[in-house]
Amino acid sequence: MVGQPEARPLPRTHELRGAAVGWVGGETPEELADSAAEQVAKGMTAVKLNPCGQLEPLATPAAINAIVDGVTAVREAIGPERDLALDFHGRFSGAMSRRVLPLLEPLLPLFVEEPVLPEFSQDLGAVVRSTSIPIATGERLYSRWDFRSMLSDGIAVAQPDISPAGGISETRRIAAMAEAYDVMVAPHCPLGPIALAASLQLDFAIPNFLIQEQALGIGYGDSRGLLDYLADTTPFTFRDGYIERPAAPGLGITIDEDAVRAAAERGHRWRNPVWRNADGSLASW
Repeated sequence: MVGQPEARPLPRTHELRGAAVGWVGGETPEELADSAAEQVAKGMTAVKLNPCGQLEPLATPAAINAIVDGVTAVREAIGPERDLALDFHGRFSGAMSRRVLPLLEPLLPLFVEEPVLPEFSQDLGAVVRSTSIPIATGERLYSRWDFRSMLSDGIAVAQPDISPAGGISETRRIAAMAEAYDVMVAPHCPLGPIALAASLQLDFAIPNFLIQEQALGIGYGDSRGLLDYLADTTPFTFRDGYIERPAAPGLGITIDEDAVRAAAERGHRWRNPVWRNADGSLASW
């Protein structure tokens, strides 16, 4: 007769490198370096930043040099023992991607996220082939079928968002597809504690998990008080870039329903900024 396995404490598995995303903000290289140093002081093992604002489809050398200078300052601030991720949020054209990314290669970013907009995903393969930097994408892709061509084009990191991509089950299927292509998964989650808790459940269940984004300190919108919706915030305690695997029932969190009702009464009106190019056309934020 086979006995019951010995009970053991839940292991601290999966380093969440920059699980608080270690978001870096600032307008100048000096401000970016100071912000990065603050994240290092908090124990983050990675930082993430968007190193540019609005860009023309083919930006000037000055704008390109400003991107490189900002990323260089952050790399120098965090040193070679920590990771550096870059999020361009689709602000590059394909041509700009091929021009700028090779200039950033000596700084060894963990990955570059969304260099081009989703509507130009068919051109992402050319971007992948133009640089040694791992390319990440997926926050605006919503199903296995959306990811299929991206995986075969050679992306290194898939970033499905568990909320619009069909929940835990569909995102798990996306992760399984990615595994077959030797692609890591870094779920997108600039949202609240329920979406983050669901993402963590996925993270600890897949072998190709890399990193978990979350909204605390993200630097835009109103990310204050996100954990006020919880009766107990300890499941989201990050120590030295790690988080303990949730052990409570369900998603591992308990919602403060009174706080949710109060927030629903207040409502919210945050919207993306609207950017326009010099000719008046809309630019991607």
